[in-house]
Amino acid sequence: MSGAIPADLPESLSLWWLGDPERPRRIGELAMARAQRGVSLRYDDAWLATGFPLSEDLPLIDATFMPRDKETAAGAVDDARPDRWGERVIRFLDRPPRLSVLDFLYYAGDERFGALGVSLSATRYLPRIIGPLPSLPDVPAIETLVQHILAGAPVEESQRRLVAPGVTFGGARPKALIHINGEQWVVKFSEPGEDFNMPLVEHATLTLCQQAEIEVAQSKALALPQGGHAVAVKRFDRAGGQRLHALSANVALKAAGAELGYPELAQLLRRRGETKDQHARRQMRELFRRMVFNILIDNTDDHEKNHVLLQGPAGALRLSPAFDVLPSGQALGYQQMRVGQAGHDATLDNALSEAAQFGLDAKQARQETARVATVVSGWKQHFASLGVTARNIELLSAQIDRPALASQREAAMKSR
Repeated sequence: MSGAIPADLPESLSLWWLGDPERPRRIGELAMARAQRGVSLRYDDAWLATGFPLSEDLPLIDATFMPRDKETAAGAVDDARPDRWGERVIRFLDRPPRLSVLDFLYYAGDERFGALGVSLSATRYLPRIIGPLPSLPDVPAIETLVQHILAGAPVEESQRRLVAPGVTFGGARPKALIHINGEQWVVKFSEPGEDFNMPLVEHATLTLCQQAEIEVAQSKALALPQGGHAVAVKRFDRAGGQRLHALSANVALKAAGAELGYPELAQLLRRRGETKDQHARRQMRELFRRMVFNILIDNTDDHEKNHVLLQGPAGALRLSPAFDVLPSGQALGYQQMRVGQAGHDATLDNALSEAAQFGLDAKQARQETARVATVVSGWKQHFASLGVTARNIELLSAQIDRPALASQREAAMKSR
């Protein structure tokens, strides 16, 4: 999929800063941490003098930072790893002999999420280059390639460039990276055996989410020749030719020593967010709306890697646009992130229980909840308007409109 790759990668590689891709800067050395089966980081002296901490658990000191958990990388470096789909692609197409975290970091390639890069060289940025990105007309060929990977079927060498393994945070859903009008978009496909058109449902959910005054990643539904859809989601870690430093809530909250929860994420935004014009307070309020929307739309796959913070030049953090938002269809009754005093329980009472952590008083929290509930109450009409079939809507209704959720939605709308 790229130029010459050593048969066996060394036990250390170089980490580079690519905020300005035209002027990469070496950050330091990545090395195998055998006890944790992970990857450590040590900053270069030059980065210590003029750089910034990549995350709060990677302060600018002369030390070797070890991974917090087994089979991970230290601090923010862990977000430079490929997701589960990317690992699957690397295992199947590249077959690295070691299958270590360090290998996955390298094989993820130059188009990984965020602004970090991994290089074989300590003096020049020499990443793994997969090849020119495909474009919109290549999507049918990409779908065929994805099906081959899922089935374990042989893939021609010339087709391998169609799938870039390092483009997004968390998740096992098949995906690829393409150019549309000169900008990069992630294209996501259905998995075999799904009961409904998941990509079209994701597009419908994201656009519904936007109606609740939530910033969402721009999306497009792409009809496929063999039927069904893919969904294209515009990258939000690229802007004007620059790469944006991105931290998952998983990395940011663990670095801060906080529990993995919505209230904790709100407080991190209060402490590390932009303060101009009360920007952080607006972000906290939007995070509350995101939490309520996830509860009411039955998105229980709202884990900490599906929440991202973008870091500005001065170190301030802001929420990325919402992404990977869609009904889970499992009726679990609990969220992956902590909601409130009742832990992970997926109830509006639980969401309201710690409203003060989002900078809201009781009245403001009820108003925000009512606003989101009103939007979600129109989900069927919105989904139908975008082409989601009546059968798919019926399947989803069994979860989204089940009494436990529908009654909360109706009560919230009345409490405005």
